[in-house]
Amino acid sequence: MDIPILGSTAMANGELTRHDLRTRFTPIFRDVYIRKDAEVTAAVKARAAWLSTGAVLCGVSAAAVHGTKWLDPHDPAEIIRANAYPQKGMVVRRYRLADDDVCLARSMEVTTEARTAYDLGRRLPLAAGLAHLDALMNATRFDIDAVEAIAQRSPRARGLRQLRQTLALVDGGAESPYESLTRLLLIQRGFPRPTTQIPVYDERGRLFARIDIGWPEYRVGVDFEGKHHWTEPRQWDWDLERYAKLPELGWLDTRVTARILHHRRGDFFDRVGAALISRGCPQTW
Repeated sequence: MDIPILGSTAMANGELTRHDLRTRFTPIFRDVYIRKDAEVTAAVKARAAWLSTGAVLCGVSAAAVHGTKWLDPHDPAEIIRANAYPQKGMVVRRYRLADDDVCLARSMEVTTEARTAYDLGRRLPLAAGLAHLDALMNATRFDIDAVEAIAQRSPRARGLRQLRQTLALVDGGAESPYESLTRLLLIQRGFPRPTTQIPVYDERGRLFARIDIGWPEYRVGVDFEGKHHWTEPRQWDWDLERYAKLPELGWLDTRVTARILHHRRGDFFDRVGAALISRGCPQTW
């Protein structure tokens, strides 16, 4: 059993005993358990919250049910109900929902993709909000106009300016939170807005690689490297081949890591800027 279960139901059906629950399972929320060796992801925590309360899931929990990746499993589950007394590890929102703000996903009531984007975008700071909405769009391709329609229903709602600022930057091509952050930092610095997931073709016109973000009109790209780039041998071998070949195909590609973004950001901007200027891009940063 790698999914959360209701302990009372499992015992009533004779599937488990109280001893089984105590020795083989871990409680997540009231009357909800999961096997001790199972991974508690954001999606697992969302289902556990729904099983325990029967409430509509929202925020990061709704995003998890919609298939959003890269969510922090340590974040609390989010539900909507009038009773504002949450369990540990759970946050209760008291949102007023329209009928079309809720849908059924994986047999659970959750806020729609657009309503989920609306809630996260107006509540979270820009960098975090962009990472969440990029990931949600990557998973669902939600309609930005539908989010704006929700905002127009409540013109005095808190956080609308934040929401619209975030929506203006959303790009579902981002494939990690750090790719979202890298793109945001470049835009804030004044660089032209980059494109995401740029296809690169070899001499025979075959797809050779995809660059995380960049400016195809100048053949300048930026690739973010996570830990797997140097801990997985196959990835390491591919990276060596990839970065040797890209210049032969006319691309100037800058590699960046989380450490560089946090501690040597100026050097990163200088390298990207020099590459763009060398390809004739007017300097705006």
